[in-house]
Amino acid sequence: MNLQPDSQVRKIKSNQISRVTTQPAEKLMLPYLNAYLDSIGTSFHQGANFATAGSTIRPQNTSLFWGGFSPFSLNVQLRQFLQFKTRTNELYNEGKSPFISNFPNPEEFSKALYTFDIGQNDLAAGFRSMSDDQVRESIPDILNQFSLAIQELYHQGARVFWIHNTGPIGCLPYSVMFYPFKSGNLDQNGCVKPQNEVAQEFNRQLKDRMTQLRQQLPSAALIYVDVYSTKYRLISEAKKQGFIDPLKFCSGNASCGNPSNYISWDGIHYSEAANQWIANHIFNGSLSDPPSSITQACHKSMQ
Repeated sequence: MNLQPDSQVRKIKSNQISRVTTQPAEKLMLPYLNAYLDSIGTSFHQGANFATAGSTIRPQNTSLFWGGFSPFSLNVQLRQFLQFKTRTNELYNEGKSPFISNFPNPEEFSKALYTFDIGQNDLAAGFRSMSDDQVRESIPDILNQFSLAIQELYHQGARVFWIHNTGPIGCLPYSVMFYPFKSGNLDQNGCVKPQNEVAQEFNRQLKDRMTQLRQQLPSAALIYVDVYSTKYRLISEAKKQGFIDPLKFCSGNASCGNPSNYISWDGIHYSEAANQWIANHIFNGSLSDPPSSITQACHKSMQ
């Protein structure tokens, strides 16, 4: 979860932690948001980044060391946001704190852009310990918890949300390598069909939740961004777009001469070049519901 206050908008206006979540700052020619957990001497005047690598919506009963998933699930990130907002209000009420310049004006919390790229790690965690059908059955609970977080942020004054759906998890080289092979399980691009079907169901239900939340939160602007379609198109057109086999990855590969030729960096995360391609195709608003570019979303937060 990222918070980008109105102060950025005035200047021109991001389960891994995908680089796509940092691309909005680059698109708007703004500095990257500082991590909330890196708070000693850090300026949050431009906003704050509450995301962590391997984070999930639902808390996972494992550790980052053993399971690869962050203990900072969305509910923890939400508590950190509430702490951040409370502390910001306290500093402004004191009025003379030397640290006040490191924090946004309290009024800007309702004028910020709140961005989310989360959910894929919940599916990945499920695939490790459950059948595909069980993972599918877990989707409503995952989205219940996501919806509660959005509602809490709304009650805290948040109004503009930029929400990515989940990507084609079955196209990650890691997924292809470790999924038990069965006849008919791979699609024409070599991706794991059952996992992608679960991801598509997650996205269908997420989009429905966005519709419900718009009715429940009438002053909110909830922008659903179809990252899945963009990533799958890139994988389908890898060679046409200047990349090599999308199921190969660079990190740990002695023959990786040019990382920008790869879609996958390490089998799980996308490469810098791939994330740039993805960002270029989602920020113009053509894959958003309702149609809205990242710049327009920022200006919505000013209204």
